[in-house]
Amino acid sequence: MEWHVTDAQSLAIIDSEIGNHVFSPAEYEIVRRVIYATADFEYQSLICFSERALQSGAAALAARSTVIVDVPMVQAGISYDIQNTFANPVYCSTETSTRPQKQKTRAAWGMETLAKRYPEGIFVVGQAQTAMSVLLNLIETEEIRPSLVIATPSGFVDVDALKNRLRDSLVPNITIYGRKGGSNVASAIIDGLIDLAWQAYGEEGKI
Repeated sequence: MEWHVTDAQSLAIIDSEIGNHVFSPAEYEIVRRVIYATADFEYQSLICFSERALQSGAAALAARSTVIVDVPMVQAGISYDIQNTFANPVYCSTETSTRPQKQKTRAAWGMETLAKRYPEGIFVVGQAQTAMSVLLNLIETEEIRPSLVIATPSGFVDVDALKNRLRDSLVPNITIYGRKGGSNVASAIIDGLIDLAWQAYGEEGKI
């Protein structure tokens, strides 16, 4: 992310209002990015990081692993940071060509196609519950083993159950408890992770 004075001022306000916290420095960077993107401090109690989620995601980014997202809004939200750091390939499930189907949504068919093509990729689901459901089925049947899954869809029907299934898996993941979430939250999380990975592995030759 390209920072400006107003960004720094806003982050300083967030730091002041949050005060003491229990997050690691890397986790806190993600949390404050989400709060900055949403102006909602409740996210500090809603974000859930699985064990080694950030380490696994950062290493996968540095290895130029493919990133699969569910909707164009997430793809657009991360394109600048990706192209100016590791230049990972990014594919969107709703823009993936599949044969005409009636049993699943376009997002779900696209996610299934891409997941089978890139089984160890980084998956970011910001909006499409159907895409997340397909992804979970592939994880639970051990057809794929993602490096990281970021899942933040908002909703009222079954969305928290889907997130709980992901948290119960052995796949590194970052999720949001409850009904809140959305594409902007997913974009903030992956953008923050890209910047953290670039600091650790990037242009200074630390790979």
